Amino acid sequence: MQRLKIRHLTVYRFSSAVTLLPHRLLLRPREGHDLRIEASKLDISPAHRVKWRRDVFDNSMAVVSFQETAQRLAIDSEVVIQHYEEAPLDFIVEDYAVDYPFEYRKEDRVDLAPFQQLVYPDQQAIVRDWLRDLNLMPGGVETYVLLDRLNRTITGEFQYRVREEPGVQSPAQTLSNRSGSCRDYATLFIETCRFLGLASRFVSGYSHVPELGAGGATTHAWAEVYLPGPGWKGFDPTAGELTGSRHIPVAVARHPEMAPPVAGSFVGPKGQIPMLTVDVRVTAL
Repeated sequence: MQRLKIRHLTVYRFSSAVTLLPHRLLLRPREGHDLRIEASKLDISPAHRVKWRRDVFDNSMAVVSFQETAQRLAIDSEVVIQHYEEAPLDFIVEDYAVDYPFEYRKEDRVDLAPFQQLVYPDQQAIVRDWLRDLNLMPGGVETYVLLDRLNRTITGEFQYRVREEPGVQSPAQTLSNRSGSCRDYATLFIETCRFLGLASRFVSGYSHVPELGAGGATTHAWAEVYLPGPGWKGFDPTAGELTGSRHIPVAVARHPEMAPPVAGSFVGPKGQIPMLTVDVRVTAL
């Protein structure tokens, strides 16, 4: 077990006072048998009210309503967690799903169906041709081997780049550009899994990178695939690895654009574009 302190500071600066409309925050890590929250605090300015709720995916969401106009919005989240995921490869897939292709059991299909629906159905042929070029559509291959090869292929064959603009690239864009951000990689991985009939979902959170020094961390995105037996297993196509102790999940979503850390809008003078700064630090305690 390791104890980690996560600080995520988001600041928007405006050239003149604006009216801030309600904001939705996905900043609190998802608790479970492998992750527990020990302490947390959320400091926000200007004056506001916070209501916590669970969204449809059981993410912990803060809905913030503001009580005054402002030229600056600051959201400062600090959480201390206990992380127990130390052996990501220690799992056994149920016999009927060891080899691909397989069908999920009837009792699971209704719940998994939304996570098998393509986000970009008009790009099926592009994804199919890419898989054929990589020889990643064989029958009788082990399911984990197939997913591992897909994960490592995205890592090895594409150029990672940071994209500040919102949203995600479609699979066709990533395949054409041969590059993308972590959320673009996750989107391509998810869409490919769904094309293959495997239930998958988008995950946003943090990546703890100790080699960057004290506080080394980034916001991050990856994918989870539902495997009978272990359940939802995380695959990080940016690093080409299973998720483990350095991955801290915050929110899951069916659609890659449904889980931004901070989402909201404002009313102000025409043409005003806020300046955004984000500082993420994860410290081992």
